[in-house]
Amino acid sequence: MIAMVAVFAASCDVDDVENRPVVTGGDAPVLTAPEEGNLYTLNGDNIDGLAERFIWTPANFGDGIIVNYTVEIDSLGHNFDSPVILGATVGTTQFAASNGILNDAILALGGVPEQPGSYEARIRASVGDMVLYSNIVEMLITPYQGVVPVKHYYVVGTATEYGYNNNNNNMPLFRDAANQDLFVLTAYFAMGELKLLENLGSWQPQYGTNDNLTLAGSENGDPGAILVPAAGYYTFTVNFADMTYSLEQFDASSAPVYTTIGITGSATPEGWPDNGVQDVNMVNPTTNPHIWKVDNITLSENAAKFRAEDDWATNWGGGTAPAGTATLGGQDIPVPTAGTYDVWFNDLDGRYIFIPQL
Repeated sequence: MIAMVAVFAASCDVDDVENRPVVTGGDAPVLTAPEEGNLYTLNGDNIDGLAERFIWTPANFGDGIIVNYTVEIDSLGHNFDSPVILGATVGTTQFAASNGILNDAILALGGVPEQPGSYEARIRASVGDMVLYSNIVEMLITPYQGVVPVKHYYVVGTATEYGYNNNNNNMPLFRDAANQDLFVLTAYFAMGELKLLENLGSWQPQYGTNDNLTLAGSENGDPGAILVPAAGYYTFTVNFADMTYSLEQFDASSAPVYTTIGITGSATPEGWPDNGVQDVNMVNPTTNPHIWKVDNITLSENAAKFRAEDDWATNWGGGTAPAGTATLGGQDIPVPTAGTYDVWFNDLDGRYIFIPQL
């Protein structure tokens, strides 16, 4: 017995135990932005535009402790009995809330469109079961009516090249032009786990499955992962209206592989490719040579198309924006609002999406 105890003691590294971070109650975060009593009239014509950036000081649970934060909002006087979570971060002490995110929250709290109401925001800091709350800031907010917020969904998990990294230029699903609850992604997946995120850099909300049949959200804890049974090309289809999904094999063996694909047109900074103007070349994710992206391109309220090999012999266009399905030689893609976008294009099925950047 003495020998067993000696072996166990020898197997424990005293330095490792002593150097582990110790969680202790400490300093609560302080919400420094927004300022008390700020007025907001949310803009339904710019749902992805920034409404407010919430900023707070770090909570202190002890040296080396990484803190989970959530931004909570509730109606004035409700004492945060049933708050709505605007967003969540890990370690990061700020969160950008768009018009759409803030408007969804206010309507969920019973806000009346086009009428101002009083609300309270705070930060919840947590490590395990330990929780600290920030000061409370009052906000006067007028929500809008009649616009369904446009959402974006991004893949994550071991079946993707991003692994479980929630902010690594993750590939989005492509929204259907006629049904904004319907999303499709035809791509190469490794054998492994697949989930969806709604906001890059945040684990909430996330989507997966608990029964291998229907989509599950994160309202009651993190859902299980969708399993990709073998490496290969699949068409992943998700309908958020009825929370269903399908994962079907796709034959990409005869699909042409292009050296370059670029975006061009009167909406791009240099205009149409006349007089020596070059296309704005796009790049591929590492494991998906048929999916193309350009980051933070500034577009004007004009037209765009995609071209292969800087030549009109192979070009794609489509008449809908900010998402749709392009066809070879199709009509120009309209850019309805000038701004900065991440643009994605899939040459396997012609799907494209323009994602506004805050």
